[in-house]
Amino acid sequence: MRSKRHVVFPKYQRILSIFGENLKLARKRRKLTAVQVAERAGIDRGTLIEIEKGSPSVSFGAYFNVLRTLNLQDDILKLAADDEFGRKLQDLDLLG
Repeated sequence: MRSKRHVVFPKYQRILSIFGENLKLARKRRKLTAVQVAERAGIDRGTLIEIEKGSPSVSFGAYFNVLRTLNLQDDILKLAADDEFGRKLQDLDLLG
């Protein structure tokens, strides 16, 4: 079965790339090799390399396992925590 290719617009791919770079830096700061992190996260080394490049085709679970391995799992709670746009929409509805 052929896997579906994920299309991400360039400006959003840049965000994924920065996220991947951040994970790579976190790994290196902890003086862990790619093999060590991949083994601890339960993924292939090649998958870790794709994560560190910011690949959109890697599962969210794999990204999360790398965060967990680096003891950064709580950072996931920061995603979408401040829904400023949603609150503005809700306020407009309440005023209308």
